[in-house]
Amino acid sequence: MQDQDSYLIGISPAVDLVRTMVAKVKDLDAPVLITGESGTGKELIARAIHETGARRGGPFVAVNCGAIPDQLLESELFGYARGAFTGAVRDKAGLIEEAGGGTFFLDEVGDLSFPLQAKLLRLIQEREVRRVGENRVRSVAARFISATNKNLDREIEQGNFREDLYYRLRIIAIEIPPLRERRDDLLLLLEHFTGKFGRELKKERVRFTPRALEVLTCYSWPGNVRELQNEVQRCLILCGADIEIREEHLSAKINPQPEPAKGEDFSFSKAKSEFIRRFMNQALQRCNYNKARTAEEIGLSRRGPHPVLL
Repeated sequence: MQDQDSYLIGISPAVDLVRTMVAKVKDLDAPVLITGESGTGKELIARAIHETGARRGGPFVAVNCGAIPDQLLESELFGYARGAFTGAVRDKAGLIEEAGGGTFFLDEVGDLSFPLQAKLLRLIQEREVRRVGENRVRSVAARFISATNKNLDREIEQGNFREDLYYRLRIIAIEIPPLRERRDDLLLLLEHFTGKFGRELKKERVRFTPRALEVLTCYSWPGNVRELQNEVQRCLILCGADIEIREEHLSAKINPQPEPAKGEDFSFSKAKSEFIRRFMNQALQRCNYNKARTAEEIGLSRRGPHPVLL
């Protein structure tokens, strides 16, 4: 799982919008639908809503619809009565009941079968659940948050998802942008994960070289923050006793043509400064060395002196 705080790390407008939405919805009971590509941190956002909101004293129960066979998912969600099927030797509450007083998080809701979509719709509408093999209905006191990496509008058009359920689930919608659309946050996330895993592995002095940072920032990150986290952890392990992570330590997918080491000896702060210097030089060249225009293009303020533009 990704670091619980990593979804908050960033200076991009996209991260600011997510923070704002979490603050607005955390104390409400309305259903929330979180959308975004795999690896963007959808479950982390759901947990943030729960853990900072009015229901933080209750349980947070998460289920991945794509990880449980369809024939088992109904009994896991809704529970079952004794004798409902072979092996049902006792009554068992479903996970939705167990989330009472807290939050029920349904991940990859786009993978639900049509029959289960119908049952979920009724559950959300009536706030009642009926266990498999039982006629009695029980009230539900959980808040619903769901997530998907699918385009549900397209799934509805193709007849794979119920439109009425879609609108019930997305009373409030939060979209998590992919990492390639929040490049301003990449260095901050790298610094965060390097520090976190460096402490865990007793490698607190290990840092990326400027060239390795360049390669990382040029990569498209299809696996998003989860892929970035895994890459940092992998590099820290593979660099051995070195205090630098060089480009040859990066995975072949990220750096398909590793260059030989050049004996760089930088701290992380120096490596980051070197990267910023190169970035700013390129930006100034694109803008014909017009500092005001450069600042505007890359999103820096020119109200006061800025060291990288002086």
